[in-house]
This record gives sequence, C-alpha cells and structure tokens, in this order.
Amino acid sequence: MRKSLQLQAEMTQEWGTCVFDVTLDCEDGAPVGGEAEHAALVTELALQSALFPSTSLVPRVAVRVHPVDHPSFDADMATIVGQAGHRLCHVMVPKVESVADVERAAEAVRLAGHPDLPLHCLIESPGAVQQAFAIAAHPQVQSLSFGLMDFVSAHGGAIPGSAMTSAGQFSHPLVLRAKLEIASAAHAAGKVPSHCVVTEFKETAVLQALARRAATELGFTRMWSIHPDQIRPILSAFAPDEAEIENAAHIILAAQASEWAPISHAGQLHDRASYRYFWQVLERAHGTGRRLPKEVKVFFDPAASPQEVMA
Repeated sequence: MRKSLQLQAEMTQEWGTCVFDVTLDCEDGAPVGGEAEHAALVTELALQSALFPSTSLVPRVAVRVHPVDHPSFDADMATIVGQAGHRLCHVMVPKVESVADVERAAEAVRLAGHPDLPLHCLIESPGAVQQAFAIAAHPQVQSLSFGLMDFVSAHGGAIPGSAMTSAGQFSHPLVLRAKLEIASAAHAAGKVPSHCVVTEFKETAVLQALARRAATELGFTRMWSIHPDQIRPILSAFAPDEAEIENAAHIILAAQASEWAPISHAGQLHDRASYRYFWQVLERAHGTGRRLPKEVKVFFDPAASPQEVMA
C-alpha cells in the first residue's frame, strides 16, 4: 500500500495530474482475525495523504471495505470512514447483490459522518449482474466494477477456469455478457464502468492490447491494476492518441469561437452532439496524463472549471 501511494505521488509529479486511484484493501488485504489491526493501518495511511509535494493536487485514495454481510463491515466503516473519510475519494463495496446492499453501505457512511462519500460497487455474481441497472441508478453510486474471479466461481463449475485468464475473459460468452451488461448499466445511469484486472504484467504489449479491448470494444472507461508495472500500459491503452487529441482540440476551440453554433471542420458538419464527444476526448486525454495543446490546457486549470468554459 505504501509503495502504491509513493508511485501515485511520483506519477502525479511527473504528469501534472493524478492519473490513478490507490485503493487500500481490507477485504483481501486483512488476515483472518486481524481485521481491526488492518483497518487501523488503512486509516493511518489515508490520514497521511494530503497535498502532493510541490503541487496543489490532492491524492485520490480509496478503501475497499469488507462486504456488507461480513462481521467486520461496520467496524471498517466506523474506523476508516469515521476517522479518515475526509481523505477518501470513495468507498469500494465488494459483492454488492442489490440496491438493499447499496442502501446498507450508504447508511454506514452516513453514520460514520460522511453521508456524501461516493460508493463504488463490485458486481461479482450473476444475480448482481441482473440488478446492475438498479444498482447503478442509486444516486450515491459513482462507479460499477466487475469482479471476474468471483463471477466465474459463482457459476458452480459451469464456466471453466480458463475464463479467468487474461485471454479467456475476453472470449467466454457469459463473461463477455456480464461485462457488457455492467458497462451498459453504468453508462445508462451516467456512472463510470471499471474493468476487472488481468493477471498479465510481464508482457506489456499483451496487457496493453487487452486494456485497449476493454476500452474500445466493451465500453469501459477505467480499469483495475494489480501491479505497478500495469499502470502505464493501462493508461496508454485508455488514452486517445495524439491525432485524436489534436482533432478534438481544433473542433472544441472552433466551437467555442462560434459560441457553440454548428461549424464545418475538415469538410464535416459538427454541432453540440459531436462537441460532447470531442470534449470527452479531451477529458480522457487529461485524465490519462496526455499532453494537451496549450490552448485547451487552460480548460483543465483548477481556477477555471470545464463546466464554466463549456457553458
């Protein structure tokens, strides 16, 4: 956890923006019987996060607590959110099965003193996939993530273990269906779909190709990593290329100059519908640490919000 926080600080210094979240894990990170001690450690680490050195940027630190039906769930929430909730960007809730589980988590963060803290929900069973649209629609839910290994295990052997591999998870029909349902549910509610981990981290080109498929074929806009070596390839896969960024910048600047009336660019008509897409290209570029033309970089200055610029 400390190494991840240090890497986040280093990459923020390098790229000028915080390009990934660090999720401090209680569910799989705490040894059986040591849940309270682990929660105390997570709280200590979260409290240590403040401004990055030499910048005004705030670290993005989250926590994955135990599931809502685990004996340690309430203690996790009371300790970590109660003491360090002001340092957290969100709480990750694993094994969410229904809206009732979301309500349970929302009540727990309220009791801990941070009622507006966003919730990220892990969808990890066929029943949860069926409820994904309702879960995503909850106002406190900010993101849906797919839990591959628990999802496969929940099928009682009907899905082979090969579907948990880097390649198999992109070819098995039931796994692909679950991913598409989760991405669709998130987008329908205006939330963020996060792709599950892949175990490949030695072969950078393989990892980057799989991450690119998650982004371009399945509609995910974020992706989990389980090793520091995965972060840069994932960011590269989810980022628009230089030609896309340049084209989007030209269109948005021309649109702004025309006060958002329709324009002609490179022989094509653009209006507010396509402006939204090209603005999202610039948002993705900024969020993945890509270099932006100086004329549009000002849009992402903390002193001038994108909403104000686009109004």
